Amino acid sequence: MQIAFLVAPEGVEQVELTEPWQAVKDSGDTPVLVSTDSGEIQAFNHLDKADTFPVDRTVAEVSAADFDALVLPGGVANPDFLRTDEKAVGFVRGFFEAGKPVAAICHAPWTLVEADVLRGRTLTSWPSLKTDIANAGGRWVDEQVKVCTSEPATLITSRKPDDLKAFTEAFTAEFAKASQG
Repeated sequence: MQIAFLVAPEGVEQVELTEPWQAVKDSGDTPVLVSTDSGEIQAFNHLDKADTFPVDRTVAEVSAADFDALVLPGGVANPDFLRTDEKAVGFVRGFFEAGKPVAAICHAPWTLVEADVLRGRTLTSWPSLKTDIANAGGRWVDEQVKVCTSEPATLITSRKPDDLKAFTEAFTAEFAKASQG
């Protein structure tokens, strides 16, 4: 399976990118780093610069049809930047329209709010997104991981880096189910 990881050129929380990326590789699937610009993205450890990672494809070059699932890592600046990019928002919306699973952690649901895909869904996130999620028609819960199987697409969410183990276990299991049926 080809799994897209959508991140902004700057501001992704490094551990929320690297641990899910490794989980995808460990599952035998292929992670693909997608961003709004080519070149490299700059990851962060909270507010401090961390490592850089090469972009595989830009949102202008791909669509949801090119992938089997989507992972949205967090970081405060990362989803805030993505939600202002029309192509990035359209790319995310495409996964829901195609019924493909999406996993989002921490602040990443801000991009889902902008894509208008949360109506009737139950999800979790970093607590400060609770009102934004409710205003977008979603139901926020304070849980380590939440799997919402509302049609047309399964959404797997977690609150923070401390939830990464549960998050990666849940989304890899859901991605495997999706690939079988």
